[in-house]
Amino acid sequence: MELSPYYQKDIECLHCKQKFKTTKVRSKFVKVESHESDFQPIYQNKEINPLLYNIFVCEHCGFSFTEEFSKYYAPGVKEDIQEKIANKWVARSFGNERTINEGITAYKLGIFCGTIKKEKFINIAGLALRTAWLYRLLNKTEEELRFLEIARDRYVDSYSSDDYSGTQMSETKMLYLIAELSRRIGEMEYATRYFSKVIEKQSTSLEPKIVEMAKERWQEIRETREKEKEAYA
Repeated sequence: MELSPYYQKDIECLHCKQKFKTTKVRSKFVKVESHESDFQPIYQNKEINPLLYNIFVCEHCGFSFTEEFSKYYAPGVKEDIQEKIANKWVARSFGNERTINEGITAYKLGIFCGTIKKEKFINIAGLALRTAWLYRLLNKTEEELRFLEIARDRYVDSYSSDDYSGTQMSETKMLYLIAELSRRIGEMEYATRYFSKVIEKQSTSLEPKIVEMAKERWQEIRETREKEKEAYA
């Protein structure tokens, strides 16, 4: 019998504590071919996208979360979730294989739930960035840019509040992402400023590849500006 790329996993809801099933992709079926300049993974097998399964959507109460969500609830938050999410939820399952559109819906639920739960900015930023990547796969540029901007803004919040310390996100990568997402949404001043911050760290950074990427992007922006000047001259 041929092994399926997918398997089912039992999850306990962080909110209502009931169990539900979710689908995951076996790691042996996930091979990354390359990455986009904002770290979007390009998978060898275009049919199998593990990004679609990062969010667990509780079929009982609708609370949607990832492994990164904390178990801690600030006072009043549980009641907020009950009122704004669980009480309005129409029971349905996201437990099987997902289309890109279902993946996007799951991420939007995750962003909504994470925001109400007051999850770290770094977590919300990651969800918004992945939502943008899924829209990119559908060539829905307007929606992609909308979520890139949300991601950029939450990364800025995370950087200024330092809520990413202790996570896998380094300062170099954070500054680079703020710059690159700003570049993609057309905010070049912002992009240049943050690429410069990355380049300034080249002697101390443990991620020379990211510093190189920042230099390349910075150079591209400079060349584009030169061409624009010549065009208007």
